[in-house]
Amino acid sequence: MAKPKILVTGANGQVGMSLRDLAAAHPAYDFVFVSKDELPIHRFELVAQYFEVVKPAYCINAAAYTAVDKAETDKENAFLVNGDAVGVLASACYKYGTRFIHISTDYVFDGNSPEPYKETTRTNPVNAYGISKLRGEALCLLHNPDAVIIRTAWVYSEHGNNFVKTMLRLMKDRPAINVVSDQVGAPTYAADLAQAMLEIVVKDAGGQWAPGIYHYSNTGRISWFDFAVAIKELSGSACAVNPIPSSQYPTPAKRPSFSLLDTNKIQSTYQLSIPAWKDSLVQCLQRLP
Repeated sequence: MAKPKILVTGANGQVGMSLRDLAAAHPAYDFVFVSKDELPIHRFELVAQYFEVVKPAYCINAAAYTAVDKAETDKENAFLVNGDAVGVLASACYKYGTRFIHISTDYVFDGNSPEPYKETTRTNPVNAYGISKLRGEALCLLHNPDAVIIRTAWVYSEHGNNFVKTMLRLMKDRPAINVVSDQVGAPTYAADLAQAMLEIVVKDAGGQWAPGIYHYSNTGRISWFDFAVAIKELSGSACAVNPIPSSQYPTPAKRPSFSLLDTNKIQSTYQLSIPAWKDSLVQCLQRLP
C-alpha cells in the first residue's frame, strides 16, 4: 500500500527546510518538497495538474512572501504569494480531498492588545505584509473551510536569514549593537513549528482533525532586545547589546509593538507540548555550523 504523501510548498524557506530535517523521522509518509520554481502555486491550472498526478494526502503551505519592508512597495507580489496563491492551494486541496495546513502570522494584528492574542481576537494589520497574509487566511477559509491555519511569530532557525543569524553575524563584526526593546512577543523555532504540524498530521491518521485557526509560538514573553541578550550570552559573545526604542530604528513597514500569541487552543486541541523559547534557542545554536 502506498504511503500517504505530504506536499510541502516553500521547500527552501525556514519552515520548509525544517520539515526536510524531520522527514526521516516520519517514515510512514512520503514527503514531496517543491520550491516556487518547481510549482508556481498562484497558477491554478498548474497546481491542479500537479495534484492530479501526485495525489497528496496533505499539503503544508510553507511558501510566503516574508520581506516585510519590501512588501510596502511590492504589494502586487506580496498579495500574489500571500493571498491569491493560498486561495489556489486551498481550492486544489478541497477539490482533491487533500488536508491543508497553511501558515499565517501575528502581523494580522495591530499590536495594541493588553493580553496575548487569541484566535478570536479582531484582526487589524498595520502593514502591507500583514494585510496580504490576512487576505490569504480569508481565501483559505473561503475555498477550504476544512483547512488548518496556524499563525506564528518571530520565526528563526539554522536555515536561511533570520534574527538569530543576523545577531550572531553583527556580534562578531561589531563591538556594540542596538536592538529595539519596546516590541514584545515570543520567538518561534521553525523546527518546533514543523514538528507541531507533523504531529497534527499524525493525529489525523488517528481520526483527529479539527479545522480552524490556531496560534503557535514558543512559550515565554520577551522583547527583541531580550532575545538579542540571550543570543549574546549563549554564544559567549563580548559584543555590547544596547536597548533602543522603535522610534530610533525606523523601518518602511510599521511593526506591531505587541505580538504575543495565546497558544492554549492548539495545545489543548492537539495535545501539543510547546517548548520554552530559551530551550529552543539553545537547540538552534547547537545545530548551527
